[in-house]
Amino acid sequence: MGGGARRRDRDEEGRARNARPRDGLGRPLPYGAPGVARQPEGVARTPAETLTEAQRLLDAGMPFHAHEVLEDAWKAAPEAERELWRGLAQLAVGLTHAARGNAVGGTALLDRGAAALAPYAAAAPHGIDVAGLLAWAAELTGRLADGPAAGDGAAGPGPVPAARTAPRLRAGGG
Repeated sequence: MGGGARRRDRDEEGRARNARPRDGLGRPLPYGAPGVARQPEGVARTPAETLTEAQRLLDAGMPFHAHEVLEDAWKAAPEAERELWRGLAQLAVGLTHAARGNAVGGTALLDRGAAALAPYAAAAPHGIDVAGLLAWAAELTGRLADGPAAGDGAAGPGPVPAARTAPRLRAGGG
């Protein structure tokens, strides 16, 4: 190996962790570049706190960071709610891909997230607007599937504006 090879970043427990700074959509930036602070992992939050923080991040155009908050809830949730939180995290990652201009990845994650959420539609746990999120995901996947404007030659519709495209997680916009 060449002398300029960088060793893999590791956390305190020795697990591989990419310490490169990230932009608002979670894309790695060069070492030393200013980035957006990452969400701390393993933060214990109530469902209401999780939804409030995730919505704040979505509204700020940071769906990758919202996914990290929702992922903490997914990992800590009781078995009966794991798919709910996993589905919400997948919707946030789907929006991340769409905002990065990756229509195929965005569609795949939005579809997976919607499928995970669908069984919760009648119950609307924690005030989550499951029906509204399913409609939002279907509308966004439809836009992503529509492709570019006629004649522009691009693959897919191009990046969507994350903040303006963000869903409302709870009924009534909370």
